[in-house]
Amino acid sequence: MEEQSEIRLTAAEMSVLWTQYINDTSAICVNSHFLEKATDPEVCSIIKFTLSVAKSNIEFLQDFFKNEKFPVPYGFSDKDVLPEAPKLFSDTFVLMYLRQMSILAMAASSAALGLATREDVVAFHKKVLEAAVKLQDLTRRIMLKQGTYVRPPFLSTPDRATFVHKQQFLNGILGKKRTLTSIEITHLFMNVQTNAIGKALITGFAQIAKDEEVKEFLKKGKQMAQKHITIFSDFLIKEDLPAPMSWDSAVMDTTSSIFSDKLMMFLTSAMIAAGIGNYGMSMAASPRKDLGFRYASLIPEIALYAEDGANIMIKNGWLEEPPQADNKEQLIDGK
Repeated sequence: MEEQSEIRLTAAEMSVLWTQYINDTSAICVNSHFLEKATDPEVCSIIKFTLSVAKSNIEFLQDFFKNEKFPVPYGFSDKDVLPEAPKLFSDTFVLMYLRQMSILAMAASSAALGLATREDVVAFHKKVLEAAVKLQDLTRRIMLKQGTYVRPPFLSTPDRATFVHKQQFLNGILGKKRTLTSIEITHLFMNVQTNAIGKALITGFAQIAKDEEVKEFLKKGKQMAQKHITIFSDFLIKEDLPAPMSWDSAVMDTTSSIFSDKLMMFLTSAMIAAGIGNYGMSMAASPRKDLGFRYASLIPEIALYAEDGANIMIKNGWLEEPPQADNKEQLIDGK
C-alpha cells in the first residue's frame, strides 16, 4: 500500500484542513472567555469538552502541516481574546451557540468525508464528526433538562400517504395558497432560529467593537437579522404556528474589550456564509412560489453584506488567504 505521506493532498483536502485549523483557533479564543465567565457547572463541562477537542485538533493539524511541508495558517491566538474581561453572553446563550456550532461542524465534517480520499485525512474528519455529534448530544440534553430547548412546531399526523395532483400546490403568489409543508416549516423555523442567534451574537460584538467601521457593519447586520426574523416568523404565525424565541436578553451590558475586531469579523462572516447556505437549501426545499421568491430575494442582500465584511477585513489585513491554484501564466512568464 502506498504511504499516505507520499500521496499529494487534493484541493478538497487542503481546503477542509486549512478551514478546520482556522475555525479551531477561533473556537479556542471564544471558549476560553466562555469558560472563564460561565457559572453553571454543566455548561462549564461542555465548554471544557469543546476546548479540549479544538486543542487536540490544532495539535494534530500542526504536526500534519509540518510533515506535509504545508505552511501553518495564522488563524487566531491569545492576542485576539481577553478571557478575564467582563461576561458578554449568558450561560444559556453559550449552550445555544455551541449547539449551533456543532450543527455547522457536523455539516462541514460530513462534506469533508465525502471529498477526502487519503486515509489519514478521512480518519481525522471522522474524529471531528464524532466530537461534533457528541457536542450536539450534550447541549441538547442539558437544554432539555433546563427547559431552554425550543422544539420545532408539532403537526397532526397525516391520515394517509397522498400525491400532488394540481398545480395549485406550487401556488403562493396569486390565488389561494396551500398550507405549509412540514419541510417548509422546518426550514422557516431553522432560519428564524439561526437569525435570532446571529442577531444576539452581533449585538454583543457591536457593543465591544472598537473600530467604528466594524461597529457600523455589525449594527447593519443586527438590523438585517431582525428583518429576516420578522419575514420568516410571519410565514409561521399566519398558519398559527409558533416561531422560535429571541435571544436579545442573553446579551450582557458590557462594553469592555473581549474579542479582537478581527476575530469578531471572522465569526460574523462565518455566520453570514452559513446563512447563505441555509437560504439556498431552503429555497430548493420550498416549492410554494412565495417562499421560493422570498429566499431568492434575500440571498443577494446577504451576499452584498458579506462583501462589505470582506472589504473591511481586506482593508485591515485580517482576511487570511486560502490555498489557491497555481497561476500558470505567471509561471510561464517567470513572474
